[in-house]
Amino acid sequence: MKRNYFLSLFITLAFFTTQYGIAQNVANSKSIQQTIEGLSIYPNPVNSLKTYIYITSKLNSNKYVEFYNVLGKQIFTTRLTGKELNISNLDKGVYILKITENNVSETRKLVIK
Repeated sequence: MKRNYFLSLFITLAFFTTQYGIAQNVANSKSIQQTIEGLSIYPNPVNSLKTYIYITSKLNSNKYVEFYNVLGKQIFTTRLTGKELNISNLDKGVYILKITENNVSETRKLVIK
């Protein structure tokens, strides 16, 4: 009886540790993300008197830019075809920018002083 208990305990533990190991490997492989090569946002931090920031990348193709406040609420979205982005409608504060170019997204922080 004792032997059966230890055998079933061993099999159960082996089963759960194997599943956890597989799940961990799958999660790690999905966490490998592509990045937008050469992505740059400047000036950052930006003075509230300035009305433009510049977002550049190596490809310099069209970008979709989403602005979020620090609570995660979407504030503003736009499609950027050049480098210049008008930020005159934004107040002082910290924003999270989600930039998407060629189906690759990257997030950056923008500070407006």
